Amino acid sequence: MSLCLCIDEMHPSLPPMLQEIGVQLHFRPDLKADEVPAALAAHPYDGLMVRSKLRITADLLAHGPHLRYVARAGAGVDNIDEEALAAAGVTLLNAPEGNRDAVGEFAIGLLLSLFRNVVRADKEVRQGVWRREANRGEELGGKVVGLFGYGHMGRSFARRLSTFDCTVLAYDIDPTVPADQYATLVTLAELQARAEVVSLHFPYSAANHHYINGEVLGAFQNPIWLLNTARGEVLDHAALVEALQSGQVRGGALDVLENEKLATLTPEQQARFDFLRNAENVILSPHIGGWTHQSYRRINEVLTRKIAAFLGSDQGKA
Repeated sequence: MSLCLCIDEMHPSLPPMLQEIGVQLHFRPDLKADEVPAALAAHPYDGLMVRSKLRITADLLAHGPHLRYVARAGAGVDNIDEEALAAAGVTLLNAPEGNRDAVGEFAIGLLLSLFRNVVRADKEVRQGVWRREANRGEELGGKVVGLFGYGHMGRSFARRLSTFDCTVLAYDIDPTVPADQYATLVTLAELQARAEVVSLHFPYSAANHHYINGEVLGAFQNPIWLLNTARGEVLDHAALVEALQSGQVRGGALDVLENEKLATLTPEQQARFDFLRNAENVILSPHIGGWTHQSYRRINEVLTRKIAAFLGSDQGKA
């Protein structure tokens, strides 16, 4: 029987799902990050399952000489050194299919809340303030929505946008990304020329740190609404603040931040965060776009299928 170590909290359906495919799970979410190397070395684990407790590095992999795969419970793999995995002959499995629906729905909710001033209006009514005209909003119908990134998350958002009377454009740095009926693939220049709403749906890597910066934002020919449900580090928050102040960005909805450990903000980060949290045209949420009860279980289902397929193909090559 294959053996897998899981070091993060997971939906309780995981052990029986893995048992069905012949994988015994050592479920150890109690482990602290500095305890993981010793735990990994204690047994001949074939697999390591993680969320975001620690970075997966070459040093960590050295403690698990029997590892054949690392399973990331979620979409993003920015906490995993993919080059180190490749050098060690370890396969990376992740589960964007597990939470793409949650992200697509959440992005719709953020956009509609932004357009219709829902958060601000709610606060005002709770305080006994009734302002209809000041909270007159925008309709999504007729808008041109531009997506940066057209993978699982971007497609999920585009599919839901298809029920509104709007035009959806998508730009992806990967020229092999296939088109579908929900969005028109365009160049960056065309997206910047036409978009009125911009939503970020691409993963973080060192190469695209602050990919959305002052130059990119300044090249949009229309003032835009900006949504980020991807990773905070892909967006230059200093440039965002400047664009909000100038009106180049009409409003923003951020589910992710440049530093999500709010107790550790640098003075510069704190100043930017203070501006954002006090801005009436900005909505903030704590990285919950893909965080639903349904996606929590679905991620297990996706990873179980992928682990089964990997182990099956791996045995076939043996």
